[in-house]
Amino acid sequence: MDIEKLIDKSVDFISTYGIQVIGAIIIWIIGSWIIKKLLKVAGSAMTKSGYELSLRKFLLNLVGWALKILLIIAILAKLGVETTSFAAILAAAGLAIGLALQGSLGNFAGGVLLMIFRPIKIGDLIEAQGEIGVVKEIEIFTTKLTTPDNKEVIIPNGTLSNGNIVNYTSEGKLRIDLTFGVSYDADIKQTKEVLMSVLTSNDKVLNDPAPTVNVSELADSSVNFAVRPWCTPANYWDVYFGTTENVKIALDKAGIEIPYPHAVEIQKKG
Repeated sequence: MDIEKLIDKSVDFISTYGIQVIGAIIIWIIGSWIIKKLLKVAGSAMTKSGYELSLRKFLLNLVGWALKILLIIAILAKLGVETTSFAAILAAAGLAIGLALQGSLGNFAGGVLLMIFRPIKIGDLIEAQGEIGVVKEIEIFTTKLTTPDNKEVIIPNGTLSNGNIVNYTSEGKLRIDLTFGVSYDADIKQTKEVLMSVLTSNDKVLNDPAPTVNVSELADSSVNFAVRPWCTPANYWDVYFGTTENVKIALDKAGIEIPYPHAVEIQKKG
């Protein structure tokens, strides 16, 4: 008898809510498909209109979330939930969540500020919050960087927008600051010529601004030269390491000594 009552109640439940549940599932499937298509069309329109990549992705992310919330409201309405009551509950819940998640709201505001003032964009090499890397994504709440050693760093937008940002890419050119010391016995003019030849022979070193070589310091055991090549951000490390290596080779070839602690070497041999 109990089983019969359970079956009857199950049949009544299915007949009452089954169609609504199936309708909600259909709405979710169709709605998700429509949202996907709308975002694709919007992305194409933004691309044709010349929207910058980081702004385009940010707006699509924001619109996507808004459409998903509307879809969820439509599904709840299909299930018989009063949308007016739901809106009131959502407003109250939003206030409570807002107070609890002030940091997240600050990150959202930070993301909006990044989009408005655009100090960075996807592909820029930046330094912020003690991290250096290429901007991979600017999302609603966070920004993702890829470091030179291929690690992903996620920085909250609130922190990022309120802190110092060094953008190495925005100007299109970077100066590399290198210092090389030679013996006091070396001829200054010859040394400058050797160092400059290393820079001018590297096709990744820019001609404008022109590279410079100057005496920067008369140190205790060496005459130090400030070597300043310019390059594009993409070639920074190639020029940095290449110049360091080629300077050593060129100085050795010219017979110009790079000082080192001889006394220490003698003690080691002893």
